[in-house]
Amino acid sequence: MNGLGSESGDFKWRCGVAMMRGMLYQIISLLLEVATGILAGACLLRLYMQYQRIAMSARSGNPLGHFVFALTDWLVLPLRRVLPAIGRLDTASLVAAYLIELLQLGLLWLLAGAGGGLFALPLLAVFGVLHLIISGLTGLVIVYAIMSWMPTQSIISDVIERLCAPLLAPIRRVLPLIGGIDLSPLALLLLLQIASIMLGYLQAGLL
Repeated sequence: MNGLGSESGDFKWRCGVAMMRGMLYQIISLLLEVATGILAGACLLRLYMQYQRIAMSARSGNPLGHFVFALTDWLVLPLRRVLPAIGRLDTASLVAAYLIELLQLGLLWLLAGAGGGLFALPLLAVFGVLHLIISGLTGLVIVYAIMSWMPTQSIISDVIERLCAPLLAPIRRVLPLIGGIDLSPLALLLLLQIASIMLGYLQAGLL
């Protein structure tokens, strides 16, 4: 009986340790995902704002640009010394977003026990960046739609409108106003969700 009781206690202890490890892994995974989303998302936003030639310096009065610079200068500026821009495409910001995604996946791989699947991490990082682009554009369009119903004007609203305008313009050419209401943001959100679904299936098929 004592042996059975000892084995039962040992089994419960192992289960408790396993549950604790699983909980800690989920917590760390969540924190890494949030940090990666903020930092890599800021790099991608920097890329997009520079591509659209939106002034981002402190003198421009654009608080979003100042915020993005504060989050990304530590990584983008060193990369820019070896990765020159290609036309209006800031390759340093794009590579910075990719490296942040890759770092997150590498840390999670180590926390999971450093088993198999190491060589899949670079490809997973590519999909991570693509998912982040879709998520970022979705959030941007939602904010734009909300602000479009508000009569107030600000620098932030002007920046967001300039970021969304190139994405909404092709839709507005084929989707007329209905009852005086612009449904192009809704159509763009639907297209982004479709793209997210297709990307998920493509990722599953390749990996």
